[in-house]
Amino acid sequence: MDIAIHADEPKTISDIEVLKKELVLNPLEGAWYYNNELFSGYSLRFYPNDTLAEKIGYIQGKREGIAQKWSENGTLRIESYYKNNRLDSIYKSWWENGVLASQSNYSKGVKEGVEREWYATGVLAKQRNLDNGQESGLQKAWLENGTLYVNYEARNGRIFGMRKANSCYKLEDEVIITK
Repeated sequence: MDIAIHADEPKTISDIEVLKKELVLNPLEGAWYYNNELFSGYSLRFYPNDTLAEKIGYIQGKREGIAQKWSENGTLRIESYYKNNRLDSIYKSWWENGVLASQSNYSKGVKEGVEREWYATGVLAKQRNLDNGQESGLQKAWLENGTLYVNYEARNGRIFGMRKANSCYKLEDEVIITK
């Protein structure tokens, strides 16, 4: 048994594991059923080579606790947490090479706080500040060579600063082409 930990009391997810294709979603309720009963446990999905592709926790038909997805070669690609069927807490994704691709925070299904994205090389690509899912505060983005090309502040739905920098010269693989 695993424990889904949140600000409220922790909930225990049963050790039952079933194939995701055996679950049935009731779209009106937003709940998952197994054998006509609200499902509590883990749904699993596998690739044709029997490598685990996905594992998601459920309590009473709602996604709860950790959810993970892997690539066919076994590399962890996404790790997120759910509370009462909504993303809640940290969300991470990785490139196929294992380098962190993105990291953000959710509160009741809405992005909140700092969101970061990286290139597959590990170089920071973007940093956004979010308040209730909306950009708020300083927002930045960089080319893979480290050149800043977005730098603005978002306040009350308005943008102040450099949204995009358009070069007056052509770049090819981040090298200036003069002809």
